[in-house]
Amino acid sequence: MGKLFGTDGIRGVAGEMLSGELAFRVGQAAARVFTETERRKASFCIGKDTRVSSDMLEAALVAGVTSVGADAVMLGTVPTPAVAYLTAHTADAGIMISASHNPFEHNGIKIFNAQGYKLSDALEEEMEEMILSDRPCPQETFEHIGRIRRDEMLVERYIAHLMDVVEGDLSGLRVAIDCANGAAVRTARGLFSRLGLRYEILFDKPDGVNINAGCGSTHLDALRERVIEGRFDLGVAFDGDADRCLAVDENGRLIDGDQIMAVCGMEEKRLGRLRHDTIVATVMSNLGFHRFARDHGLHVVSAAVGDRNVLEEMRKGGYTLGGEQSGHLIFHRHATTGDGQLTALRFLEIAARSGRRVSELLSGFAQYPQLIVNVRVRNEMKHALTGHAEVAAAIRGAEEQLAGDGRILVRPSGTEPLVRVMVEGPEDTLVQSLAESIAAVISRVSA
Repeated sequence: MGKLFGTDGIRGVAGEMLSGELAFRVGQAAARVFTETERRKASFCIGKDTRVSSDMLEAALVAGVTSVGADAVMLGTVPTPAVAYLTAHTADAGIMISASHNPFEHNGIKIFNAQGYKLSDALEEEMEEMILSDRPCPQETFEHIGRIRRDEMLVERYIAHLMDVVEGDLSGLRVAIDCANGAAVRTARGLFSRLGLRYEILFDKPDGVNINAGCGSTHLDALRERVIEGRFDLGVAFDGDADRCLAVDENGRLIDGDQIMAVCGMEEKRLGRLRHDTIVATVMSNLGFHRFARDHGLHVVSAAVGDRNVLEEMRKGGYTLGGEQSGHLIFHRHATTGDGQLTALRFLEIAARSGRRVSELLSGFAQYPQLIVNVRVRNEMKHALTGHAEVAAAIRGAEEQLAGDGRILVRPSGTEPLVRVMVEGPEDTLVQSLAESIAAVISRVSA
């Protein structure tokens, strides 16, 4: 990756690395690239999440896009998959302003092509060269300046699309829905109110700084408590831009992305819709997922971390289902990116159709103990640390203790100044000890 683009677009603290000036340059570069690609005046769909900085970045991006002659439709607050879907049906490119599951002070810029897919590395590199260039970008004048239109009702087309995906009667279910004080507040009530089920929406009062704060797919305790207290059949939680979904069963137990993929994969296979009987997962997926898949006649292809890498493998092999343990699931028959609400609908359908408790859907899925320790390091060091001699020695020593019954993965985060240490093994205490020992070495050599 380059200096700006990571595994999920551009990320940074708003007002610092991710400034209004940078967003303006990104808008200009994107407009130039897509105008040249389309060989005509390009049109953009632009959406945002609920962060206090999203309005500022939206204004700068729109100014950049229109300054070089492209048009912009401002969607307002919408989920990331809504931008991808609406771009594919109404525009030449799309931009989403969000830092997903990260705290409110961070923000990000994701760009989609005319088909609703995230950009290729080559296109990102071309844009990055323009953005970082010292040369000013030529701007249009007179009637050639781009036009701006605000259309916050266009998202209804995305909600209608999700409704079209629903199969079966969901009216027997009671569901708690955590919107993470994020982009799902724009769509969740309008969607779930039309499905006939009984529901309660939590964390749907964003104030600009409470996105993902003690809620959403990265903080499930409040949802867990509400599901148990309210005797719901299950709870679902989205992240700040609603491209992830995790769940809890009727007992408050976590259902992660691996488990959701396993349940959905089994059902898709039963219905004859799972292409090549294969699911695309990532290297972070639990060994328990691989064993469950093997025992149920499912094949697994492992991709690098990041939903764009999952999608690349899916498109390469013609597969229809893929995702990450973190809750990014891609149902490629219906979407070009991870979609939390689509994932929730698919899981709800299976639960309703089965007539069983949600916890029973996961019988036979035995997860290995897994621990991920995040080590904060300087951003410019994170890639080099994974190959450091002392770190490599610590990993080898830990692998010897696992004796083949488990695995270790140490990798730099694609979006944050972190090195992630993941250890799986047969026993919790050993897993924790090994993960912490490797993390301590990384902290020491990076100091």
